Amino acid sequence: MENLRKGDFVKLFFIRLARDEQGQDLVEYALIVAAVGLALITTVNQLSSAIVSLYSSITTGLASIGAGGA
Repeated sequence: MENLRKGDFVKLFFIRLARDEQGQDLVEYALIVAAVGLALITTVNQLSSAIVSLYSSITTGLASIGAGGA
């Protein structure tokens, strides 16, 4: 590298930088984890609303049964 001019060194540096794919896997895994996390959050929110609605209808039904028997 001692015989390289400054422009050649910079050119080689950018060529190596463009070909380097070492951090690419980490970014891909992070995107997958983010997508799965977002899907889980959405599912849990919808599921919790459905469960609250189910328990509400059950308590309303039990209350009406108790009120009718008295």
